[in-house]
Amino acid sequence: MRKRSNLLPEGFHDALPPYAEAASRLERDVLDTLASHGYARVAPPLAEYEDGLTERMRGAARSDLMRFVDPISQRTLALRPDMTMQVGRIAATSMADRPRPLRLSYSGQVLKLRSGQLQPERSRLQIGAELIGSDSVIAASEIVSVAIEALVRAGVSGITVDFTMPDLIDILAAGPLPLNQAQIAEVRGELDMKDAGGLNAMGASGYMPLIEATGPFDEAMAKLRTFDGDGLLASRLDGVARIAESIKGKVDLTLDPTERHGFEYQNWFGFTLYAESFIGALGRGGSYEIARTDGSTEAAVGFSLYPNPLIQAGFGAQSTDQLFLPLGHDQDAATKLRASGWRTVAALSEQDQARPLGCTHILNGDQPEPL
Repeated sequence: MRKRSNLLPEGFHDALPPYAEAASRLERDVLDTLASHGYARVAPPLAEYEDGLTERMRGAARSDLMRFVDPISQRTLALRPDMTMQVGRIAATSMADRPRPLRLSYSGQVLKLRSGQLQPERSRLQIGAELIGSDSVIAASEIVSVAIEALVRAGVSGITVDFTMPDLIDILAAGPLPLNQAQIAEVRGELDMKDAGGLNAMGASGYMPLIEATGPFDEAMAKLRTFDGDGLLASRLDGVARIAESIKGKVDLTLDPTERHGFEYQNWFGFTLYAESFIGALGRGGSYEIARTDGSTEAAVGFSLYPNPLIQAGFGAQSTDQLFLPLGHDQDAATKLRASGWRTVAALSEQDQARPLGCTHILNGDQPEPL
């Protein structure tokens, strides 16, 4: 029986070969894509004071924080469940005086208190980019395009971008289809379940057309424009349509205007990234506001990728020839071969053999020979 001390907590696991190396390679590919578009990398800490972190979480689930007491300050610290808010803090403090728009990228592990059925990991890699100082259609189009390019460079195909309008219900509830706060939560729940009967039963039948305005982008957008007879949503619909037009033909496009999961802190537009053969989202993004230290807010738009499913599926893996170096081998030749890209494994004893050590070639004199 294995000792309990060797077990890992639920939702945590070791990254073993070749997955650990694949993860690094995939991370590098995505970050290089972001850097090529001018996004400079920042690296916030894994833990922060709980009060500072939760202050910036806004609509995100504060109950998802893993907390502990700092033995030095005796204050409660929290492990980050998301890096976006940390990048917002950096932009609003240390980089507050940098020219806008400010383009930042990041990568690191985030930790969840609880795991989900589709994503059982409580620790997962998050890679993303934030464009701070603008949430215009042009800025939003750049973010969506860069996110797609990053996934394509990682080897992903069959990508679908699903657009949403996170503050849509708030706008309608404050205008033509009035609801109080309790009713807003109920209506959102019924829309999440696409339950027309539930909406009708609670007297919110005016929201029923939004269920039909879901699916392939062009058809869903046409239904949404018909629903918006008085033009209250016209500017938002036009903006989302222009973003979609900028990537048309590169990916599949869908629209789910009332989707809210993962978009709680975003405002006029959001998007989710899917790919064929993968269950669940590979990433999401959208527009939001950052709180500045003077009490004002700043517009921003960004996205986050969660590539663990890609890594587990073998994306980022690379077939690499490995060269076995027998005892007494030519060290100068081995050095030159490593400089040219070979990976070498040196024998430490006569018992070491090439094939069991995963080698595909053996050094014969100064030349590699296939096994």
